[in-house]
Amino acid sequence: MAHHHESIIREPLMTGKDMTYARITDEILLPVENKPNKAWWIGFIVSALGAMLWVVAISLTFWFGLGEWGLNKTVGWAWDITGFVWWVGIGHAGTLISAVLLIFGQNWRNSINRSAEAMTIFAVICAATYIVAHMGRPWLAYFTLPLPNQYGSLWVNWNSALMMDVFAISTYFSVSLLFWYTGLLPDIATIRDRATGIRRRIYSILSFGWTGSLKTWQRFETVSLILAGISTPLVLSVHTIVSFDFATSLEPGWHTTIFPPYFVAGAIFSGFAMVQTLLLVTRKVLGLENYITMFHIESMNKIIMLTGSIVGVAYITEFFIAWYSQVEYEQYAFINRATGPYWWAYWSMMSCNVISPQLFWSKKLRTSIPFSWFLSIIVNIGMWFERFVIIVTSLHRDYIPSSWAMFYPTWVDVSVFIGSIGLFFTLFLLFIRVLPSVAIAEVKLLLKTSSEQAKKKLIDEGHLEPAEVQYYKDSLTKYDSVDLADYEKV
Repeated sequence: MAHHHESIIREPLMTGKDMTYARITDEILLPVENKPNKAWWIGFIVSALGAMLWVVAISLTFWFGLGEWGLNKTVGWAWDITGFVWWVGIGHAGTLISAVLLIFGQNWRNSINRSAEAMTIFAVICAATYIVAHMGRPWLAYFTLPLPNQYGSLWVNWNSALMMDVFAISTYFSVSLLFWYTGLLPDIATIRDRATGIRRRIYSILSFGWTGSLKTWQRFETVSLILAGISTPLVLSVHTIVSFDFATSLEPGWHTTIFPPYFVAGAIFSGFAMVQTLLLVTRKVLGLENYITMFHIESMNKIIMLTGSIVGVAYITEFFIAWYSQVEYEQYAFINRATGPYWWAYWSMMSCNVISPQLFWSKKLRTSIPFSWFLSIIVNIGMWFERFVIIVTSLHRDYIPSSWAMFYPTWVDVSVFIGSIGLFFTLFLLFIRVLPSVAIAEVKLLLKTSSEQAKKKLIDEGHLEPAEVQYYKDSLTKYDSVDLADYEKV
């Protein structure tokens, strides 16, 4: 909950003049209650074409087998596991924003948590498609579950990191879905009360009989905190377990203890970058500049800069430990990454993940919307290369030189990956079409305390120190949704 008396020197979390609870509801529900605009249709058609490409590529894989991919006897994992780890990582920002920031009372999460949580769910769905597809026999996917069967002593291997993956990802998906949908209930009820006909009936079912009574709100806040407490360990555990797929092996380049924290930092890094990619476009297309402000954009850029720096330290640590270990196979694995046939992937990773986020030390750049959007894409390209470098460059030259081989992706490999991006954006565009992309009930909490309007009222009352007022005015210069002319006479 927001405090009743917030300091004037805190930047506003909501902008706009003459803001009311009714106006907040109207503006956020505008894309849900009206026909989609041209920009939405263009995005949806392009994304749907990508999703269709995914269907074709996956169908070919299921019909003809994994021979459709560029895998060979040496490189048994490539674009499939690269894509899987990439998508799981992207899903991490939603849990961090929705759960961890809720527990720490960070009210700036209120405007971005809904879209970030939805992004988590859709990213995990894309990751799960890779898990099923790379099995080779997807109709036997239920073998990963500890189910009674007719094969006697056939049972899952509880010591396998791949087995842990199944439970980590399914738990993560279940809790994230429950958290996301619980937060949606009051907003769905708002849509229900404004709708008519069949839409009212559908939203009435989806709202689970939400009444908005005091008891309902008390239980809602209690459940939200409980789910946040359950979700917080998942921020650390899920990508830790994914890293075990590599760290528990004896493969040079994989057999390292730094992987769990390194993977978690990388997941938050790529997750926030994808949130930026989506929300910078969404705020413009849906006219949500008053709710997703420059404060949110700059805060996320700072997190990208921090986690990018942590990932950079992890890269350097890997090289140091390879040298310090004096194991020639381990040393060669890292020298081969930087100077071998896949050197271009390694240096692309370093440029995108380590060097480019450091540009956010400049306030001018981290408060530039075009630059923030461009760099968010660069970061996710770099994070894909990171997973590719870890997986392919470690496998393609192992202990025995006679087994060394190169991996070359086929058009099916590329199509499955591009198609999964299309599937992701299709799901996200459908989400913002039928459900509010900003949490209406939570944003309304900011109106009386953390909004530009509330702070302007404090200034007009004339009880503040001139230095504080000037500091606040200076902080508004970066906002693209604030009319600075209103403050000229203040």
